[in-house]
Amino acid sequence: MTIRSSVLRRLFSGLGLALVLTGCSHYRLGTGGTLAFRTIYLAPIQNKTLLPQAVALTSSTLREEFLRDGRVTVVNSPEQADVTLAVILTGYSREVATVRPGDTGLARTFALTLSATVTLHDNRAGKDLVTARPVDTARDAFTDSGQLQSEYQTLPLLAGALAKKVAHTALAVW
Repeated sequence: MTIRSSVLRRLFSGLGLALVLTGCSHYRLGTGGTLAFRTIYLAPIQNKTLLPQAVALTSSTLREEFLRDGRVTVVNSPEQADVTLAVILTGYSREVATVRPGDTGLARTFALTLSATVTLHDNRAGKDLVTARPVDTARDAFTDSGQLQSEYQTLPLLAGALAKKVAHTALAVW
């Protein structure tokens, strides 16, 4: 009886392992859908905020995000592209998140928010795939080394997070 149960246990274990391995054999990393375009033109970012340095940081990190993703080719003109991505920086705000323990009139942490709208235009069909979709991101800036310095150090993180969300918006398979 013990030999028989041992054989059955090994048989069922082997069968279970075979089922698990065959179930995972068709797994693919990434999204299963295909994009409706292969080339993209990143229009110069427009800025409606009082933060001029955000344009250069967001532009470079957005380009890097598309290059890192690799599903589409970034081209240098709208004539070469299947789609054009237009980003408008619409807002930059700071709100007090926490105050200093010894003086509640002084902020210790600010919540910084960078907002944008994203439009993805299909150059071939002449219509928008995404129209003025709002995208925003927030990061905390700790004022231990001074408010100006902390905001200056947090801005690349804010621009990078916004670029990831914009790229996700453009590359989402609808």
